[in-house]
Amino acid sequence: MGDSYRRKTCRLCDSADLELVVPLTPCGLPDAYLPLHRLQERQGVYPLDLYLCRGCGHVQMLDIVDPAILFSGEYRYLTGSTPAVVRHFEEYADRVIARVRPAHGSWAIDVGSNDGTLLGFFKARGHRVLGIDAAKEVAAQATAAGIETIPEFLTPQLAERVRREYGPAAVVTCNNAFAHADDLAGMADCIRDLLAEDGVFVFEVSYVLDIVDKMLLGTIFHEHLSHHSVKPMVLFLRRHGMELIDVHRVSLQGGSFIGTAQLASGRRPVDASVGAALALEAERRLDRPEVYREFSARLEQAKAALLRILEDLKGEGKKIAGFGAARGGTTMLFHFELNRFLEFIVDDNPAKQNTFSPVHHIPVLPTRALFDRRPDYVFILAWVHARPIIEKYSAFRTQGGRFIVPLPQPEVV
Repeated sequence: MGDSYRRKTCRLCDSADLELVVPLTPCGLPDAYLPLHRLQERQGVYPLDLYLCRGCGHVQMLDIVDPAILFSGEYRYLTGSTPAVVRHFEEYADRVIARVRPAHGSWAIDVGSNDGTLLGFFKARGHRVLGIDAAKEVAAQATAAGIETIPEFLTPQLAERVRREYGPAAVVTCNNAFAHADDLAGMADCIRDLLAEDGVFVFEVSYVLDIVDKMLLGTIFHEHLSHHSVKPMVLFLRRHGMELIDVHRVSLQGGSFIGTAQLASGRRPVDASVGAALALEAERRLDRPEVYREFSARLEQAKAALLRILEDLKGEGKKIAGFGAARGGTTMLFHFELNRFLEFIVDDNPAKQNTFSPVHHIPVLPTRALFDRRPDYVFILAWVHARPIIEKYSAFRTQGGRFIVPLPQPEVV
């Protein structure tokens, strides 16, 4: 389709030595849930295959959907809508301030700032704040809520304008948006240009080691062009005039790491966590294709087992619903061929209710449909949150319902 393109080189080191390691089913856009009046619109599917760079060890998608489509005015994800993320960002801000000790009143800039949740904590602790986010509606909401946000993609021209109008930043953060950009080299150069001489760049990215170990299929969708690890990031930052000085692993969304970098001439010592992460990755051979081929094989085994379960249930006339209209659930809907089995999906989020899933148009209903429509089984698409979902909806089990947890191994609860 004309709204996507394919790159030919690694987005971290520019090597053309790229190997397909995790083939996946082409998929609809992760958050393209449609209201009833738009069901006639044509929706595309796009590749999700993962490639390993044999040059630096970076894992990435090479097929890129036009960011103007992915992050359009209809981009719905709001950081502040998830209490666990809000708590995480408060701890994140406190940890950065304690570790870096930026001067009171200095600038904190967040690239890909969403609704300004993280910047709100920096502001509350005495810092001037500025968000940069291309999702125009989300940026407007953040500005209205008191977190000034520029509704644009970060470009060299914007970086120069921000530095000129606001001054250099003591802290530049970029959370998960550092997995969203195709031109990471250009983004890194812009971030370096925003930093004060003793400033730091702090970024959070999903960790490919957690994806492999915990079978985090739901982390793989079109926004996440990169699945980062520490070794390629050290080399990449060095190329762009920065030095990784701290690595901190967190469990949010299945597993991420927060990296802290300074300018190459910076005065801060490199923390032992960087060496420890590099040693772990070497031991786990995270830059080798076999690791990802084995992950892919486990994924296919899980798919085969799930299809056997679902075919049997369908053959018995059982009614099956899904739980969770999250972005990662879209990958599962396509790769596990769930459109053949799910009659409807339920979700707690009012913004998702009374919409229809990307391409397949499975209706999304409020969670009370579990009790009104009484499905026999509920397939948990948001399976990383399976335990709290099962506990919260224990009444569904009491009335005879069962939950299907698809990963890391298929399980009927």
